[in-house]
Amino acid sequence: MAAADFVVVANRLPVDRVAGPDGEESWRTSPGGLVAALEPMMRSVHGAWVGWPGQADVELAPFEADGIDLIPVALSAQEVAEYYEGFANDTIWPLYHDVIAPPQYHREWWDAYVTVNRRFAEAAAAAAAPEGTVWVHDYQLQLVPQMVRELRPDVTIGYFHHIPFPAHGLYAQLPWRDQVLRGLLGADVIGFQRAQDATYFLTAVRRRLRYEVKGPHVAVPEGEGEGTRTAMARAFPISIDTTPYLELAAREDVRARAAEIRASLGNPKRILLGVDRLDYTKGIRHRIKAYGELLAEGRLKVEDVTLVQVASPSRERVDAYVHLRDEIELAVSRINGDTDTMGHSAIRYLHQGYPREEMVALYLAADVMLVTALRDGMNLVAKEYVATRVDDRGVLVLSEFTGAADELRQAVRVNPHDIEGLKDAIMTAVEMPPAEQGRRMRSLRRRVLDNDVNAWSSSFLKALSEVRGR
Repeated sequence: MAAADFVVVANRLPVDRVAGPDGEESWRTSPGGLVAALEPMMRSVHGAWVGWPGQADVELAPFEADGIDLIPVALSAQEVAEYYEGFANDTIWPLYHDVIAPPQYHREWWDAYVTVNRRFAEAAAAAAAPEGTVWVHDYQLQLVPQMVRELRPDVTIGYFHHIPFPAHGLYAQLPWRDQVLRGLLGADVIGFQRAQDATYFLTAVRRRLRYEVKGPHVAVPEGEGEGTRTAMARAFPISIDTTPYLELAAREDVRARAAEIRASLGNPKRILLGVDRLDYTKGIRHRIKAYGELLAEGRLKVEDVTLVQVASPSRERVDAYVHLRDEIELAVSRINGDTDTMGHSAIRYLHQGYPREEMVALYLAADVMLVTALRDGMNLVAKEYVATRVDDRGVLVLSEFTGAADELRQAVRVNPHDIEGLKDAIMTAVEMPPAEQGRRMRSLRRRVLDNDVNAWSSSFLKALSEVRGR
């Protein structure tokens, strides 16, 4: 496989291995925000993607799929448990999401994180052409930028952080806080979802490492007697590839499926929709609690309103997620048991993932989209819903603790911790007149369509090219 001018490094490859009816295995493009965001760009350039294929103890040679060179990184079962399920998802994830769940700090997890990050860095360094570009993604690989710089000082390095970055008072808990900061500062450009996240990062750099910080720029020491180089940290809000959502929303079969969904729910006056990974950061419990209280108080009637909650499986071997699923399913059962009639159900709870066509049909069927995350880097579901609403109808209820709230200002904003406020926001959305829905949705759609994934990637790559040209 020839050296690539552009190398993406992410925890996962953008494909999943699937078995066909004849037993033959093939690769299918993966679901998920990162893949959806980068896939169009990767097809437009000759690049390579370094990532784990998603199965432990599997050694694969590099291969090509859908026009992208793929370079698999092997992980043992123990490394998956310690690097991925452990440090990435039981240490960094809860810490960076405002300690909604308590982070776990284990030295053996950190050691595995360092080892695996080095393996990714070595694969990226070997794949990159001279003077090439390496773009590293997300919290699983925070040490990779510095490691790649040590191996390949000739390449330009970008890093994009898809989740929030915590305030210094929380970040300071991390025993390996300085090592992570130095790892990230190996990049020439460090991108965040929100300006607030970039500010938190720069504050940590100034307070922990004592490096000179001027605006978004950091003077990073090169080595003894070698002076400094400049790294830049700022916000680059991610978005979606709007084209497939617009195309699907216009398809007759998808629109017919949306009508079928409404009919299957008993044609209620209003359908509320939540679409999330089953994660404690998403505020699913708060949403269900608020909705249940509205039914109990008689402000909503089960004959008139149905909540459809899609909660796709996530990290099912991590204890916090096992407990969360039990808690949510118990709450759903109680509300349905108390309020359901023979013809109408209060909550249709779906613990499974769905293809994009079905999701667009759900978006078209839903009158109100509930995004009540307690903390979220961006939340692309909010943008997907807006993109599909070609009729300029529907209402987006959006947590102020999402990155999307910085952009989608015509949504009904809510603090999901305030249950009474959340209940009032749901009622505002349910009762909103069509004219106001149209005014708000037209503004939201302009924002999403004008600032799509191509605008996001172009702005980040422009910043990288400016760094290269300095």
